[in-house]
Amino acid sequence: MSAVPLPITIDLNPPRRRLWDRVRGRMTAPRPGAQGSGAADLLLLLPDLTVLLLRLLRDDRVPLAPKAVAVAGVAYVLSPLDLVPSLLLGPVGLVDDLIVVAACLSGILNRVHPDVVRTHWSGQGDALEAIEGVTAWVEGQLVGGLRRLWEGLRRS
Repeated sequence: MSAVPLPITIDLNPPRRRLWDRVRGRMTAPRPGAQGSGAADLLLLLPDLTVLLLRLLRDDRVPLAPKAVAVAGVAYVLSPLDLVPSLLLGPVGLVDDLIVVAACLSGILNRVHPDVVRTHWSGQGDALEAIEGVTAWVEGQLVGGLRRLWEGLRRS
């Protein structure tokens, strides 16, 4: 007997703006005479992705296993213990948090319909593109850098 997938209901026009949506809107609102650089959107990527994890935790359409992954991601962000300490390195110390959150969301996307993820996204652009962009950066910069370092050590 095969399981029939449950239909996914997507509300494209939520009746109210959630707290983070209002806060983010104020932080990224265009100022008179200022040119939009997108820097605010880049700085808000970690909070946007973390809020996305929190919202997925509350969604009944998300199975238990992806919710466990979301809990792990949020716990890492909230934990005072980091691989790269934020207190010592400032904004650079948030890179590990961004990596963990993006990895958790990437894993969740394998088990949750993408439109469910998109309904909870408050950030700029498409949620899937943001997650893919971070994971591609991690693979290109960090993994590629470690690979080049390893090759350099092997040749020595």
